[in-house]
Amino acid sequence: MLLAKRLENLGQLNGTMYDFESVGDILAKHVHTVDNVHITIVARGKVKAYSHDWEQIAEAGQLIDFQPNQPHEIMALENNTRIFNIVKNYGVESNDYNQI
Repeated sequence: MLLAKRLENLGQLNGTMYDFESVGDILAKHVHTVDNVHITIVARGKVKAYSHDWEQIAEAGQLIDFQPNQPHEIMALENNTRIFNIVKNYGVESNDYNQI
């Protein structure tokens, strides 16, 4: 099961911590625009970020830098994996933004 917790007090940044309990847990496919591109930091475990024509494996201590309009899904490759998605919203108030 995937658990999500929104991070607070990040100023103009928004963030969410995701805990993947089991191998195969997935953060569903989504896409960001040029106004809200994000990076993913792997805090523990290992993930695969992918779409229809690419994939990237990242483990604890590594970062994934997503490009605008790049649909992607993230899957846990190890139990008890944790990631942080950090988003910079350009021209959007942080309280008005619902992120993935």
